[in-house]
Amino acid sequence: MLIVTGATGRLGALIVDRLLERMPAYGIGVSVRDAEKAAGLAARGVRVRAGDFTEPGGLRHAFEGAERVLVVSAAIRGDGASAANRAAVDAAREAGARHIVYTSHQAASPTSLFPPQRVHAATEEHLKRQGVPYTVLRNGFYAATLASYVGTALETGTLAAPRDGLVSWTAHEDLAEAAAAALTGHPGEEGALTGITPPLTSPNALDFTDVAAILSRLTGRAVTRVVMDDDAWTAAAVAGGMPRPAAEFALTMFAASRAGEFEATDPTLEAVIGHPPKTVEEVLREILEGTTRS
Repeated sequence: MLIVTGATGRLGALIVDRLLERMPAYGIGVSVRDAEKAAGLAARGVRVRAGDFTEPGGLRHAFEGAERVLVVSAAIRGDGASAANRAAVDAAREAGARHIVYTSHQAASPTSLFPPQRVHAATEEHLKRQGVPYTVLRNGFYAATLASYVGTALETGTLAAPRDGLVSWTAHEDLAEAAAAALTGHPGEEGALTGITPPLTSPNALDFTDVAAILSRLTGRAVTRVVMDDDAWTAAAVAGGMPRPAAEFALTMFAASRAGEFEATDPTLEAVIGHPPKTVEEVLREILEGTTRS
């Protein structure tokens, strides 16, 4: 049985959808914190069991019978994130999984300026020590993050943010296809994703100046990129209602991007999914359509 964690989250849900296109539902199980939220998957024949990375004892039941386990990295900030990911990896090994897949990040590094990258690097090292075949999916930076900036940019006509750098923004949908391929592929097959993958990214890297230009083109309204001082942006974000810890966390993303941490691009994702990944323009168009509908 293939087990997917975090199956009610955006990426996990998409991965399960892609798996259901490849295989019967009875061969798929999901581990979720709230089983009620996965009722739709249960209705489709998927095995649903409760499992929480912060309560390792429950993961044994959630992972029972696992042949392969996909560990979607914990959506936790702070010191608990690494421990949670390690607990999930350990539970997968203890359940007898013969292959563990982990959703990492394109620039996982113990010295990254962006804290999640350091968590991914620590989890990767832990996974390597388990004596179980593994695949680390070095996912590109989620393009959906741009949705956080679109609304204000259209309201004010400015995309005001700290100085940034190039980012190979990548769509959840494409990364979900790659994860499904990694779970269902076999080592030794041509194109199989094993070990630590190359960066799984869209083919182009863009900065916020590029994003502002795309928004202008899509909407017919001028959107100007305005570079703010880090402290001034943080103060403005907090004044606008963002909790200070969240603003300070977001600032680390900009610091890492201008250091070049997210600028790598690679053709591997396109080769694995068999079609060009979504462009930033396509993602922004979908964000704008969603904004209009709501």
